[in-house]
Amino acid sequence: MTALVFDCDGVLADTERYGHLPAFNQTFEEFGLPVRWSEEEYGRKLQIGGGKERMASLLTGDFVREAGLPDDPEGQREAVAGWHKRKTAIYKEMVAQGRLPARPGITRIISEALDAGWQVAVASTSAEESVRAVVEHVTSPDQAKRIPVFAGDVVPAKKPDPGIYQLVVGELGLDRDQTLIDALVPAIDTLERELGAGTDAETAVRRTADAAREAAEATKDMVAHKGRAAYTGERSRGSVDAGATAVAVMLERISAAWAEGPAQEDAS
Repeated sequence: MTALVFDCDGVLADTERYGHLPAFNQTFEEFGLPVRWSEEEYGRKLQIGGGKERMASLLTGDFVREAGLPDDPEGQREAVAGWHKRKTAIYKEMVAQGRLPARPGITRIISEALDAGWQVAVASTSAEESVRAVVEHVTSPDQAKRIPVFAGDVVPAKKPDPGIYQLVVGELGLDRDQTLIDALVPAIDTLERELGAGTDAETAVRRTADAAREAAEATKDMVAHKGRAAYTGERSRGSVDAGATAVAVMLERISAAWAEGPAQEDAS
C-alpha cells in the first residue's frame, strides 16, 4: 500500500504562530495566570512535546505561589487539564474562523493522493480535537472522513519519539521501510515548526539536526524493503539506515557551520 502520513502543526497549516501561541496566551489571560509567551519563548517551549506538557512546565514553586495554584500534584494536574481544555476550544474556534492559513499546495496534494487510491493519514501528538479541526479545514468534509487521525495521548511519548509513526504503520498495515525519509521528514517538520514559532535560525537548524539524528537512530528497529539495504532483508534490522544517517550528518554539518558564522576571508 502506498501511503502519505502527514504531521499536523506546521505541515498542514501554519498553526504554531497563528494558532497555538495565541490560544495559549488567551487561555493564560482568561485564567488570570501571570505569564504570556513571546514568539521566542514559545520557540523554546516547542522542545517540549505536547500542549499539556508545555503548560505543566510553568509549575515552578514561584509560579504556583503567584498564581495561587494547589500545592498537591493531583490538584495541579487538574488545573493544567482545565487550562488545556479551554486552550483547545479557543484553537478550534480559530481554525473554524479560517485564521490559520493552510500550507501552499497541501489541499491539492491530499486530493490527488486520495484520487490515486493512496492511503492518507495524519500523525500528531497534539490534541486530537485540534488536529481533526485542521484536517477538516484544509480538506473537504468527504475527504476528511477518509483520513484517519492518530493524535493526542495515544502513545506514551511525544515527538520526536517515533512511537506515533510506529502506531500508524501498525494500525494501517504499512511496510516499515528503512529510507532516508525516516530522518528527512521529522527534520523538515521540526524546521517548519521552529521557524513558524519565530525561533532564531541558528537554534532552529540545530534542533532540526537533533531531530534527524534521533529519527535516524530509530531505524534500527526497522527492516529495509527499498534501496540497496533491501538486499540484506531481515539482516538490516539492528542497523541504522545509511540514508537516514547521511541526512542526519549533513544537517549536523550545516548546523555546525551555521553556529560558526560566515568564514572570515584572509586579510593578508
